[in-house]
Amino acid sequence: MQEKKPFDGKELICINVDKVYDWIVKEKSFDISPTGAITFPGVTAATSLTGAIVTCDVAPAATNPVVILHREDRPFCIDGTNVCLQQLTIQKNFVVKIILTFPNGTTLTSANIPVSRCEQVTLCAPEGTDVEVRYTNLDCFVCTTGTLTAGAGTITFSALTISVATCQSIQSTFPVTVEFLADFCEPRADIVSGCAPPTRPQQCSVVFPDAGGNCCN
Repeated sequence: MQEKKPFDGKELICINVDKVYDWIVKEKSFDISPTGAITFPGVTAATSLTGAIVTCDVAPAATNPVVILHREDRPFCIDGTNVCLQQLTIQKNFVVKIILTFPNGTTLTSANIPVSRCEQVTLCAPEGTDVEVRYTNLDCFVCTTGTLTAGAGTITFSALTISVATCQSIQSTFPVTVEFLADFCEPRADIVSGCAPPTRPQQCSVVFPDAGGNCCN
C-alpha cells in the first residue's frame, strides 16, 4: 500500500463519527394523572401537610429513555421527488418526582414515578440507524392536587394532574468512518508567571529637594 503524502502541511486522517441521516425539532406536551398512594420517604400518618406547595421535577429515565417500538417505510413526494422515509413509533420514558415545600422551608420529595409516552415521527431513518432524542427544554408543573392525605410513607392526592412540556431534538444517526485533510493541533505556549521588577513610588521633584529658591514671591 502506498503511503499517502501530506498536502500543504496537512495530513489525511480518519475518524469515527455519527452521520446524521435526518434531524427535526418539535414541541410535545402531555398531562399525567397519577392515582393511588405515592411513596414519600419520611412521611407518617401524623405528618401535617397544611400550607404545603406542590411542585414537580421531570427527567429522562436513566435506563432506555428512548425505545423504537415500530419502524415502517412510507413513500412521500417531496419537491417533486419520490422518496422513501420511515414512520417511527417512539416510546419516551421519564421519571417524575413530586416535591412538597412547607412554609418553614422544609421539603418532602416523592420516590420516582415512571412515566411513558409514545409518539410517531417521520424521518429518514432506515433499518440499522439509531434514533437520539435530546431535550433542549424539559419541564413540568402541577395543575391540580385535590386533597392531600398522609399515610405511612405515602401521600394520596385526590385529583393530581401534572403537565409536562418538552422541546426535543430528534436525530437518526449511524456510525461511520470519514477521511479528510486536517492540521494537527499544537499546544499553546505556557503562560510563565515571573517576579515583577522592583518599583519605586513616584517622586515630587518640584517640591523636594529644595533647589535653593522660592517659587512663591
